[in-house]
Amino acid sequence: MKAKTTSIPAALLTRIVRGRAALDVLLVVAASAIIAIAAQIAIPIPGTVVPLTMQPLAVLLVGVTLGSTRGAAAAALYLLEGFSGMPVFAQGHGGAIWLAGPTAGYLFSYPFAAFVAGWFSERGWGSTTIRAIAGMLVALGVIYLGGWSWLAAFAGAKGAWLGGVRPFILADILKVAIGASLLPQLQRLISRI
Repeated sequence: MKAKTTSIPAALLTRIVRGRAALDVLLVVAASAIIAIAAQIAIPIPGTVVPLTMQPLAVLLVGVTLGSTRGAAAAALYLLEGFSGMPVFAQGHGGAIWLAGPTAGYLFSYPFAAFVAGWFSERGWGSTTIRAIAGMLVALGVIYLGGWSWLAAFAGAKGAWLGGVRPFILADILKVAIGASLLPQLQRLISRI
């Protein structure tokens, strides 16, 4: 004899799970589009192959608002879109060649950085501005490490530092401050969905 349960009926649970999965997919796809749009806001910097873009800010915000898993999935989808030839990389570039060039390390670091930003957010680091900034700076460090290490293979360690990290520090700190100030509103928006 089967015991009766007072849990949610199976049909309703199936509908909720399917709806949640569809919502998660929609959020991941939308977040990958946000990263792609941010990539198009690009300023070439003299003396370096790395342009100043809004991608790091978008990756960090995607991570902290969607969480570690969905944030990393959105950044990975962004890479897949670019790999497939869609013009989503900085300055409208796309194709596999961009994942082998000197700036590929930054791109490859995005899923990891989004995961780290989301991990900190899931542990309450978005509850205060100072903690949000600290968590986002750690995630930004992941982007710098990925970009610097890959670029060092092309330009040497010092050249990678001078052309791939140092010119961007002040601008990226400002991006993190902007991201931390936007975080409470974005988290409220996502929590309503």
